[in-house]
Amino acid sequence: MKNILTPNIPTLQGNFDKNILLQIAKEYQTPIFAYDFDKIEEYYHQFKSAFSGRKTLICYALKANSNLSVVKKLASLESGADCVSLGEIKRAILAGIPPYKIIYSGVGKQEEEIKEAIKLGILFINIESKAELFKVESIAKSLNTKARISIRVNPDIDPQTHPYISTGLKENKFGIEIQEAKSLYLHAHKSEFLEPIGIHFHIGSQLTKLQPIYESAQKIAKLVHSLLALKIDIKFFDIGGGLGITYSDETTINPYDYAQSILECLRGLDLTIICEPGRFIIGNAGVFLVKVLYEKISQNKRFVIVDGAMNDLIRPSLYNAYHQIIPLTQSQGEKSPADIVGPICESGDYLGKNIELPPLKEGDVLAILSSGAYGFSMSSNYNTRPRCAEVAISQGKIKLIRKRETFEDLIALEKDLMGDF
Repeated sequence: MKNILTPNIPTLQGNFDKNILLQIAKEYQTPIFAYDFDKIEEYYHQFKSAFSGRKTLICYALKANSNLSVVKKLASLESGADCVSLGEIKRAILAGIPPYKIIYSGVGKQEEEIKEAIKLGILFINIESKAELFKVESIAKSLNTKARISIRVNPDIDPQTHPYISTGLKENKFGIEIQEAKSLYLHAHKSEFLEPIGIHFHIGSQLTKLQPIYESAQKIAKLVHSLLALKIDIKFFDIGGGLGITYSDETTINPYDYAQSILECLRGLDLTIICEPGRFIIGNAGVFLVKVLYEKISQNKRFVIVDGAMNDLIRPSLYNAYHQIIPLTQSQGEKSPADIVGPICESGDYLGKNIELPPLKEGDVLAILSSGAYGFSMSSNYNTRPRCAEVAISQGKIKLIRKRETFEDLIALEKDLMGDF
């Protein structure tokens, strides 16, 4: 790691120091993602301590940000992992998370992925459909072993979030309705090759209302009581993730209040609670840095053109999501609304719209806040753009944790296969 001085100057959300961010932009170039590892630890402990005194396993959701150094940091804090692909499972293990702390979710698991997950000895597989249950049973039989499973139950509760990240309604593709889930638990209980040990629900992402979570937990807890009465030995109550963070002025859910509402639903049940936070841990611990290329006025519309684009941070284009955008360099003049746009050949390529900014010049650096979750992990090579570098910041030091891709990286799987047809 390289020492960076941290003078007493105003800080950004997530305690990012402007001088450190400018140093990163200069030394490692833009666009680039930077993550505050001290904040990652703080947010993890906030979540863990909210359930203090109860058996709990925090399984970080790798889909939010699967950088190996980020996952290794969480492994050092004794985190587990929520994975939605075999690749994420392998990342988690490589970063130091033991298989018995890994759960495998997702609606489209393929046969080889299921087989490998069973062989790796992960904690359990979250079942998303009747067909998947029978598939897992068949694979376990072929391996002459028992597969530990949980069933994802769809409570049909409106999570009051963006429809693209709502997962707990009957029209969503996720989970199994309660009555069908009960019959599948009975089948699994009787099977030689299935061991039903958990129950799972997850109603959506960026949740800012506690009531839908409480109502869902009540429904699922009631189902657990009925399963235990049938001698089905449920050990884990997986409440998913989805707690929202502050991007603008959202009123978010306090982790302690969240924990208390869950615990109230579980009175009389001796279960290990599994939580799957992703955005809560990494979202506000990350910042995306871009550099101004040009300013452009078109029919009184102001555009600030930067080197970062929708392929780097797709949330604004995909969800119309808002990220606070802060200039890191001093500028004279009155602020005016501007659209922050990138070089991608799409009208939807923007990072912010109608953002009040002072006059900017070529080379100025902008910090796009709350970018740690679903930033790099959703990035692409659209328009043959190399994906960004990533850096960690910890105790005033910075460290490169992912190199910037090169053109050679982008064509490595193609160039030797060119030929005449």
